[in-house]
Amino acid sequence: MYYKEFRGNKISALGLGSLRLPTVPGNAASIDRTGAMEVIDQAFIEGINFFDTAFTYHNTDSERFLGEALSRHPRDSYYLSSKFYVGARTDLDHVFEEQLARCRTEYFDFYMLHSVQEQFFDDYMDPERDYIGYLLKQKEAGRIRYLGFSSHAAPDGLEKFLQWHPGFDMALIQLNYLDWTMLDGRRQYEILAEHNIPVWVMEPLKGGRLVHLSQEAEDILHAAAPGQSIPSWSFRYLMGLDNVQCVLSGMSSPQEVRANAEVFRESNALSAAERTALERAVNAFRDSFGVPCSSCRYCCPVCPADLDIPALIQGYNELTVGGEPWKLFQLTQIKGPEACLQCGACAKRCPQRINIPAVMKKYAELR
Repeated sequence: MYYKEFRGNKISALGLGSLRLPTVPGNAASIDRTGAMEVIDQAFIEGINFFDTAFTYHNTDSERFLGEALSRHPRDSYYLSSKFYVGARTDLDHVFEEQLARCRTEYFDFYMLHSVQEQFFDDYMDPERDYIGYLLKQKEAGRIRYLGFSSHAAPDGLEKFLQWHPGFDMALIQLNYLDWTMLDGRRQYEILAEHNIPVWVMEPLKGGRLVHLSQEAEDILHAAAPGQSIPSWSFRYLMGLDNVQCVLSGMSSPQEVRANAEVFRESNALSAAERTALERAVNAFRDSFGVPCSSCRYCCPVCPADLDIPALIQGYNELTVGGEPWKLFQLTQIKGPEACLQCGACAKRCPQRINIPAVMKKYAELR
């Protein structure tokens, strides 16, 4: 594992995001303690020292689990990050104290305003709530070492947010070689660099969508770099961005930890020839990509019809791209797209800016 310096701290270039820890079969809100402990233990073995969670992950179970898992290690052997999401709760003071208790710690190394995007700007910037004032006081008291935010905002919105408070220590954004153009990740990255704010990366594999590409795209990459795994291209692409401090990957097994950590043994950014090959592969892959859902599930809690939206989008993609949705067993166990009420609540929560009601309508018409 190689490390990058951040204000006197050596932080592993690969961090562990806890959103995709293994869960109890049939209960996505409850973490499988045995399997997840193996993931954490393997992360320490591989030299990973940055662990990220949030108040809402796994219906609040993520922080509790990390408290159990990380408390087995010296507190100065790892960096812990968590977040406050105004879309779930508005009482930051109570939430913050609850998070410290769950995580069994007296301080957070990094603490972020969670999912900063246009629909939450007014809430986060509300002077009466004064969230930033509260967090700065916690920072002064040593209960937060570094203050940041995670963002799914468009570039203009990101600029607006930084004009409101330019003093953030770091930012977490979704960045990968597909979203560099698809979601204007390039401009978001550039804005943060202009403000001298180091970047932490989420969704480097776009929720697993970049683990396997189309056959044409994979053939291009294998020809350019025989022996290199497809996921390694995503990580090595990000190694070429100087302002990226740490890449967070949601890993679900010790095997995934080992495979990803192997790529981060040393800094090995793509060569010019490899970047050209990747551009060709992206163009080929985009033609067969379908709807770019990352399965983050932010849409599900607000759906009044209680739809499993990521599973339905997966079915839609299989129908329109692969033509064989019958392969997806879960589609026989859940409500279909025709149950969508077309209310639009889901689309407002979608970090990928997918017009989910339109997809559900089209999917229902095709079935």
